[in-house]
Amino acid sequence: MKPSALLALTLATGGCGVNVPESFLRSIRSPRPFHAQDSPVRNQTCIAESHNDDTTDDSDYILQAINACNHGGHVIFPHGQTYRIGQALNLTHLSHVDLDLQGAIQFSDDLAYWQNHAFDLEFQNSTSFILLGGRDVNLYGGGSIHGNGQPWWDAYAQDKNIRRPILLATAGLHGGSVSDLQMLSSPFWHNIVMDSTDVVFHNIYMYSVSDNENFEKNTDGWDTYRSSRITIQNSTVNNGDDCVSFKPNSTDITVRNMHCNGTHGISVGSLGQYPSRVDYVENILVFNVSMYNSSEGARIKVWPDAYSEKSTSLVGGGGGGLVRNVTYDTMWLDNVDYGLTITQCYGQDDEEECFKHPAKLNITDVKFHNIRGRTNRVFAPLVAHLVCSSPDTCSGISAQDVDIRSINGSNLVTCRNIDRQKLDLNCVDWSKGYNPA
Repeated sequence: MKPSALLALTLATGGCGVNVPESFLRSIRSPRPFHAQDSPVRNQTCIAESHNDDTTDDSDYILQAINACNHGGHVIFPHGQTYRIGQALNLTHLSHVDLDLQGAIQFSDDLAYWQNHAFDLEFQNSTSFILLGGRDVNLYGGGSIHGNGQPWWDAYAQDKNIRRPILLATAGLHGGSVSDLQMLSSPFWHNIVMDSTDVVFHNIYMYSVSDNENFEKNTDGWDTYRSSRITIQNSTVNNGDDCVSFKPNSTDITVRNMHCNGTHGISVGSLGQYPSRVDYVENILVFNVSMYNSSEGARIKVWPDAYSEKSTSLVGGGGGGLVRNVTYDTMWLDNVDYGLTITQCYGQDDEEECFKHPAKLNITDVKFHNIRGRTNRVFAPLVAHLVCSSPDTCSGISAQDVDIRSINGSNLVTCRNIDRQKLDLNCVDWSKGYNPA
């Protein structure tokens, strides 16, 4: 019996093929992620039904199957089936369940609906199509999640106040994984990982690139926020913003074996945006990353202690906190604007004015090691920008075994308000400013 033949059996049984031997259902499961070995064996298999017509909302079918197999089951979204989602899905109640996405999920392009019904994440004006959370939840299977981003990018070009949903919000997930998937055409960030612990993202392919002049802005690969013990690895990102960004209160994060193209680099921040909040990012390891055609390689961005306006929807400054123990080790850069960036003047174009309002958020114990490659002409002859808002707000910054050259062979680095003793770089005092990208 083919998986498609099972679909007729599922609707009447709550999305679970109880009329089909469990032994057969298990035979069509995707292999479980290697990092889910500590999860209990899934003892029930459900098949999610789909209209498979690219227009009819399949949300109810999805919820029916997931609810039937929650607490110990395995939900299959078969290969060849497209699941159209036209309503916001709250999946934060899950426990010990595998979501085996072999087919395709596609979010509707009903911009008016999503403006009013996407989940408000109460952070940087962000919303999301879907919330995924609970305990011991694994999403995998070789399928794809498509956000229909082009209409959103076109709309944003006309109205900067439009709120574009994040493709997947991992919210309150404790133990689990997202792996072996394609994430395509995201309207905004591809992922936010918030209020979560012990989650692995593995073998994800992302591609969000506009097919016209309306750029795919803010299509970050991952943003971590108020989360700890997160691993992001063995993935490829093609987008128009950060490959990975560590947002406030991200700790014990590992990013490794990544290929990033067209991105804004792997970034700490931005931090210190809100005066009433204390932001911290600690114990970050970025290892073995290739960065192509990007505005940055490795970047740390902090707001000064003054109101600054980065864009219409991104303003702030004056928040406190700490960046500590961040390591960028083994990176290859090709055609990037800046190879390395530290700025405590984010949102402020005038550095001298920024220095009058030093950041309340300190940066300490940052290591750049074994980083090589080539920058383009954008900031040549400069290849990196390391600027603190005061000598008192940065300490323990080191750069060793770094060989970054501009396209014309220069290797000059702006170093201002920073101790140069541990910087094996060709520092100069003058600046062309941080990259506003």
